[in-house]
Amino acid sequence: MKLAALLLGLCLAVQPALAADKLTLLLDWFVNPDHGPIVIAQEKGYFAEQGLDVDIVAPADPSDPPKMVAAGRADLGITYQPQLHLQVAEGLPLKRVGTLVATPLNCLLVKDDGPIHSIADLKGRKIGYSVAGVEEAVVGAILKQAGLTLDDVEMVNVNFSLSPALMAGQVDAVIGAYRNFELNQMAIEGVPGRCFYVEEAGLPSYDELIYVANRDTMDRGKIARFLAATEKATEFIVNHPSESWDIFKATSPELDDELNKRAWVDTIPRFAPSPAGLDAGRYARFETFLHDAGLIDSVRPVSELAIDVGAGNAE
Repeated sequence: MKLAALLLGLCLAVQPALAADKLTLLLDWFVNPDHGPIVIAQEKGYFAEQGLDVDIVAPADPSDPPKMVAAGRADLGITYQPQLHLQVAEGLPLKRVGTLVATPLNCLLVKDDGPIHSIADLKGRKIGYSVAGVEEAVVGAILKQAGLTLDDVEMVNVNFSLSPALMAGQVDAVIGAYRNFELNQMAIEGVPGRCFYVEEAGLPSYDELIYVANRDTMDRGKIARFLAATEKATEFIVNHPSESWDIFKATSPELDDELNKRAWVDTIPRFAPSPAGLDAGRYARFETFLHDAGLIDSVRPVSELAIDVGAGNAE
């Protein structure tokens, strides 16, 4: 009997630990300070604590993640709240399941010593943009505050060359610039910029970066564990900004530069302290804004757009 018990103990001792649940996350772009909680959760072992093996993938095209999540090729994708409304309206089976950056980062960016001192000064000027549709609606809402319309400006597609186009004088302002990146980039280049913040200029506030999952196939329990890990990582970042920066920049030589260092500091207060928490009101307000701007055909209930995975229902 003792020999049998000994053999059983040896067998149990050599059994591998239970395999962690795999989860694939598609970023919205290459790794940058916006993804701080994800990187810190990985590096500090918070995902492992939640029994997760997270594969973090940077897309070849920033428009790919929602499509790939909708097609069942990834568990989670990072996208933007304004885009989610359009994606759902187009029929993609997506829902917001968590928030990464809980405030707008977008701003209307101008040169600090340029001719634009107020929104009214945009009349007859050129405004650069990268993404048609939402950005034009945003500019329209901003112009409305000064009694202007899109007919009063010239919209110029500069692709993703926002701050270079502004600094080179190709346009007088750009929309879609991030206050934590392009503003710092211009300062480093010696061409200081100034932001008109969209949420202060007529736009309803919104979540900049969100996690989306396939509404039909999502594993709510696994996603809840992912969000618990990133919440712990956010707490660590807020409590230990310098140490967390050291951990973050050590993951890749490309991250250790002045632009990312400044962006890290500016992004910390914008991370969602409770990633799973859902502010249904801001989704309802932005849905109405897009409908009024003619970008979606009907106003959908929040339950079709976003959920709190830890709650019993969608609202």
